[in-house]
Amino acid sequence: MDGDLKEQLLRYAGCEPESVIRLTAAGSNRVYYRFCLSDGRTVVGVEGTNPDENKAFMTIGRHLSSVGLPVPEILAVSDSGMCYLLQDLGDESLFGLMESARESGSYDAGQVALLEKVMRLLPDLQFKGGDGMDYSVCFPCEAFDRRSIFWDLNYFKYSFLKATGLEFHEARLEDDFERLADVLLTDAPYNTFMYRDFQARNVMVRDGEPWFIDFQGGRRGPVEYDVASFLWQARAAYPAQLREHLIDVYIDSLGRYRKVDGKEFRHGLMHFVLFRTLQVLGAYGFRGYFERKQHFIQSIPAAIGNLRELLDAGVGERDYPYLYGVLRGLVELPQFTVAAVPADGKLTVRVMSFSYRKGGIPDDGSGNGGGFVFDCRAMHNPGRYEQYKGITGADAPVIEFLEAQGEVQHYLEHVYGLVDPAVERYVERGFLNLMVAFGCTGGQHRSLYCANHLAGHLKEKFGDKIHIVLEHREQNKRIEL
Repeated sequence: MDGDLKEQLLRYAGCEPESVIRLTAAGSNRVYYRFCLSDGRTVVGVEGTNPDENKAFMTIGRHLSSVGLPVPEILAVSDSGMCYLLQDLGDESLFGLMESARESGSYDAGQVALLEKVMRLLPDLQFKGGDGMDYSVCFPCEAFDRRSIFWDLNYFKYSFLKATGLEFHEARLEDDFERLADVLLTDAPYNTFMYRDFQARNVMVRDGEPWFIDFQGGRRGPVEYDVASFLWQARAAYPAQLREHLIDVYIDSLGRYRKVDGKEFRHGLMHFVLFRTLQVLGAYGFRGYFERKQHFIQSIPAAIGNLRELLDAGVGERDYPYLYGVLRGLVELPQFTVAAVPADGKLTVRVMSFSYRKGGIPDDGSGNGGGFVFDCRAMHNPGRYEQYKGITGADAPVIEFLEAQGEVQHYLEHVYGLVDPAVERYVERGFLNLMVAFGCTGGQHRSLYCANHLAGHLKEKFGDKIHIVLEHREQNKRIEL
């Protein structure tokens, strides 16, 4: 723990804490602690990583508090500005309180009422919060403008889209990005506060009332963005009917600040939903594929599901035809295709090859959270030799290369010894899905060879007792055996 934070706590409380608990931060690099004091009070200590971001949080937070909005009180700030103490709002987040509803698909009256409270408060955050806000401190920019829009679109393009290996025409994609930016800026310049990361994880619930946290990315911007951010949060998974109801609640509350046409608002909102979905995928790609943070990798299937739903509804098809086509190709990639459960109830074994370098360990779309992952990189790599670079582990020269030393057969014997008993037990217990993935540097030679051979072995051993789906992610190939 930082010495400055300890010093702030001593100044504030006048004593050492009785206990210190490090809190979990899902996506941020900031470090959070809960300090339990001898008189029963608790406060939260924060170690920030960026002085400008810290300044934005404190300035925005103090302003929102000054106009009566429910945000945590800032209790103390270090001289360096890198550490601060906050009012402790407890551990109940709106996201956590909705967990049972997400699992069952059924929201009770209390859960719906709480969501309604949040949507009614949102216009207050945007209009009361925006009135008198010092936007010059906002980080990394003070307004939702063309530059910030392209930061997010390029975040999606470079951190997610390119990582999938999907081919696209960059100039034509950029043309549609320009059209999307024009639509998003239709009513600019804006005079309202855009929270930006407005989602259920950033709403704490205390004594039945919502409190708002993590607004340091806020800036001047459109109200539609926050509605899209909240209601289409990837893992929140609000049912369509509830989502529509909450839009009605928001529009009604928005009417206290400006005249609004519901139909027109909904039409414009969908452009922001598309944009926010792309921004979120960019974040998940960077945090998940590159920083290897499991929370973000696990969120990708839900975000892809949101995108698929938008495309199925025709969002962007007429306005951004090339972008729409690229996104349609994206959601149909094998790694994002959720196989339907076979009507016969048999086990489906999904055997994959992949590249550690290009996209990392693949997601398990079945909902099981993963399966076997075998690393083939210790084996001699055909990809190091020019004559093998244009062919794969399914081609005879590569097969001969891999089998020459007997190394790959020995490796696969161990794989069979692990996978075969698992398949037998899964069949006995009535399980429906098992994923087995082989990874190598490029996903082209060693992993592809091993995936092919395991799929063939399972087909020979188990026959029609199971379904086998063979996927080569980097080649965008999917075969049902």
